[in-house]
Amino acid sequence: MPDLVHVTYAQTGQSSQTNHFGMREMQEKAYEARDAQYLLLKAPPASGKSRALMFIALDKLIKQGLKKVIVAVPERSIGGSFRATNLTSHGFYADWDFHDNYNLCTPGNDGSKGKVQAFCNFMRNDEKILICTHATLRFAFEELKETDFDNCLLAIDEFHHVSADGDSKLGELLRLIMEKSTAHIVAMTGSYFRGDSVPVLLPEDEEKFTNVTYTYYEQLNGYTYLKSLGIGYNFYQGNYTEAILDVLDTDKKTILHIPNVNSGESLKRKYDEVNFILDAIGDVIKVDAETKVIYLKRHTDGKTIKVADLVNDNSRERDLIVNYLREMKSVDDIDLIIALGMAKEGFDWPWCEYALTVGYRGSLTEIVQIIGRATRDSNNKTHAQFTNLIAQPDATSDDVRFAVNNMLKAITASLLMEQVLAPNFNFKPRFSPDDRALPGEILVRGYKAPSSKRVKDILQSDINDLKATILKDNSILAAIPGNIDAEVINKVLIKQVIEKKYPNLSEDEVEEVRQYVVMDSVMKNSTYINIKDLKKAIENDESIKKAIAENMSREEISNVLIPKVVQTMYPDLSDDEASTFSKININSNNATENEAQADKRFIRMAGQFVNIDDIHIDLIDQVNPFQRAYEILSKSVTPKVLKVIQDVIETSRIKMTVDEALIYYPEKVQKFMKTFHREPNIKSANFNERRMAEAILFLKDLKRKNQTANNN
Repeated sequence: MPDLVHVTYAQTGQSSQTNHFGMREMQEKAYEARDAQYLLLKAPPASGKSRALMFIALDKLIKQGLKKVIVAVPERSIGGSFRATNLTSHGFYADWDFHDNYNLCTPGNDGSKGKVQAFCNFMRNDEKILICTHATLRFAFEELKETDFDNCLLAIDEFHHVSADGDSKLGELLRLIMEKSTAHIVAMTGSYFRGDSVPVLLPEDEEKFTNVTYTYYEQLNGYTYLKSLGIGYNFYQGNYTEAILDVLDTDKKTILHIPNVNSGESLKRKYDEVNFILDAIGDVIKVDAETKVIYLKRHTDGKTIKVADLVNDNSRERDLIVNYLREMKSVDDIDLIIALGMAKEGFDWPWCEYALTVGYRGSLTEIVQIIGRATRDSNNKTHAQFTNLIAQPDATSDDVRFAVNNMLKAITASLLMEQVLAPNFNFKPRFSPDDRALPGEILVRGYKAPSSKRVKDILQSDINDLKATILKDNSILAAIPGNIDAEVINKVLIKQVIEKKYPNLSEDEVEEVRQYVVMDSVMKNSTYINIKDLKKAIENDESIKKAIAENMSREEISNVLIPKVVQTMYPDLSDDEASTFSKININSNNATENEAQADKRFIRMAGQFVNIDDIHIDLIDQVNPFQRAYEILSKSVTPKVLKVIQDVIETSRIKMTVDEALIYYPEKVQKFMKTFHREPNIKSANFNERRMAEAILFLKDLKRKNQTANNN
């Protein structure tokens, strides 16, 4: 089925270029904030966060006078990212080096007496750098005082493991150190989401941090080899093992994550599931005794496929295959990795081009990490793909509500990733037709610019987290199947989520945030047509040049050849949409006409093209931000399944509010009555018609209650 998200990048090579210190783009950006006592670094996988920390930590030790650096990682395997590194040969003024005794990411219990004692010894001697796990940090903290961390740098990798939840010991540890010591903190995460159900930090703590954000778009756009990324999903009925070959491409370097044993998609027999997948691919030739690599002879053509099984719980065999994967040097070393909970964060396999995940993942952070496995830049791939294989809802199943909920959440996760993967916009109000946008700006009539520092901070550092909260809201999920009017989504539902997330914002501040979120979401879901670029592509097209030379009729060029060029540049346009631009005047000598054409940019929103200079916030509020998701969903399932989804949603739909009722009545109701010459029917099969009828009854009942109250 088609991808819900397909993003193309410019391959500028900027991500891998280094400055005179040997710093890549993201690392240089982080280093500029090195003086901050509390630094939060948000950057995608493979952007170089570990080395960025080395640069910052060495500066704090050598130039800022701190006495120690403690680096805490969530699991031992990630500790290798902070191994001793020669930085002076690349231009920096010091190397990252430390005593082997203080690399505590070694085999053994992270809470063992030996590791805890080594940590405590480090805090009392003259050594400068220690690497440990989050668990070792927690256990050692029980033996120390907060003031022992005075004048130290505490760096926490994969910071999303910290939580403001009272049960999070790491989160409580961090708050105590911030409150009762002079420690500096660098928090790093490859995820843009600070936790899925609870925030990582309390608002008052988070305000103390200096934020450095390096976006997914900056990272991927600066790659040398990777050109595009697709995110999609496929549905299956029955057992997923029977559908796995429909989406598993063993010609691609693939990480396959099977469902958690506690999930509804799991068959509860993880070893049998792995064996079934192996049998479906081919016949086992051998299992290498030294590495535990499985060699398969593929059924289709006899090709040998090398497989790593990370589902196997046997500790000796697991260690052998993990060590093999850690030491891989060639693209040919492995073809397929089958995993359950491993091979996510911190796992480095640059040749991976396909991440296939079975079952919906409830954690947005986990989805980001899995996608990150396939988005490393490597000369063996120009495209990376993430596909989610999820159960298709069945009306006869007892789990139909669970399946519908998972499907909608998978779609919203894809929508959120599309927002993260796209370039950021800089919105400004348009006060006059003569106003001209600077590069990277979009002028919008009626837009309320941020009026306070709090709103500016939310829009600068919190926008993706806010979108994550919006897309996880049950009332928003109910809007995915096309059941709810666009203005209700944008003006009521999204506003309610913002008010709940930021209860201290004024009404005007809520509206400023709402407008930005809606604009940003709609714009990033839209296709932009630059007439100047399109005209140039048409004039340089060889088939059109040949047609002109052979005196082909203008009508034939316009109706046949030009739409083909348009669809080549903008492949998501339909035939009819591409034909919209068939009348572009090519090879014109009219300077005025050329200038007028060249200055035009159009945006496709909800199936219509709008001149970007004519955008008004009222127009944007009429666009369903989930329209494209609904269109793909409706094309991907049968009408019967779509009806099941809509019925499940309808049984738990949102209650009517005054704001929603006023959007329907009187304008939409009157428009309906003018078109159909009748009032909306409360029993109509059309959800929006029923909703209009409910709005009328709701407002009548509200009027009656108000009159009663006034009479009393």
